[in-house]
Amino acid sequence: MDRKVILITGGSSGLGNAFCWRSALEGHTVVGTSRDPRFQPAAWELIPLDVMDQGSVDRAVERVIARHGRIDVLVNNAGIGIQGAAEDVDPSMAMRAFDTNFFGLHRMCRAVLPHMRDQGSGLIINIGSIIGNYGMPFRGFYSATKAAVDRYSEALRMEVRPFGIHVVVVEPGGYRTNIARSRLRPARRGGAYAAGYARSMRALDRDQAYCQDPDECAALVHRIIRSDGPGPTYRPGQFMARLSVLLKKVVPERLFEHFLSMRYGWGAAAGPERTAPAVPERRPRAEEALQPYHDLSHGRSGA
Repeated sequence: MDRKVILITGGSSGLGNAFCWRSALEGHTVVGTSRDPRFQPAAWELIPLDVMDQGSVDRAVERVIARHGRIDVLVNNAGIGIQGAAEDVDPSMAMRAFDTNFFGLHRMCRAVLPHMRDQGSGLIINIGSIIGNYGMPFRGFYSATKAAVDRYSEALRMEVRPFGIHVVVVEPGGYRTNIARSRLRPARRGGAYAAGYARSMRALDRDQAYCQDPDECAALVHRIIRSDGPGPTYRPGQFMARLSVLLKKVVPERLFEHFLSMRYGWGAAAGPERTAPAVPERRPRAEEALQPYHDLSHGRSGA
């Protein structure tokens, strides 16, 4: 087996931790990163790195180069969740999400690319999200950061291909991580959105029961690392999460948004909850009977 030097951001927990352990057990030299490493694994190294700090990024990359002489694979996994009605999210909070999930990833790419060009080879795996393909109510800024990762990676792939460097996007959908506990949330929540926000968050919490083992995603990442010609985009996770990407392309946009809104408790008539008069028992409407189930949440550890 070709033993590779792999640098993985956000390696202390969640998907990143699974990536580190899987790669180490497969025999690779693994360096994981964390803002505040509080343990040192037996099978791989964990070093400090804050993707929002250019100096921290540069020091971490130079440390790996000094010790191992090369970086064969970069897995840009560090990220942070954000939730809330778009109107309630102030620009400073939104910028923190972009600074971590998008610009942090960009800082890492800029730091490793000169070394990969000198080597004449390299692989960059950018961890996106299934919901980077469409917006979700009350998670619009998270979707936006991951959509930015997709478009950035497409452009970067074409730019660095002549140097023997591959760029891959992995868009997980529905894995068990702790990202929900660390999501950014607005301190002020407008009353107009309160009821729908609460329903949407209950739906997300309910979906957590169906999340999959992070090692399944780690196994896919390992296959990508072993591949001589990896594809541009991979979407691991539950079938309905992946199917939703296809539905977005083929179903009329208004209908797709209607189903998604109903699934996450924010239908066209949603608003502040009102007490409804008693009505006779009725058959469920088509959208209630047929609303697609898909787990759209995913997780990675913080930057």
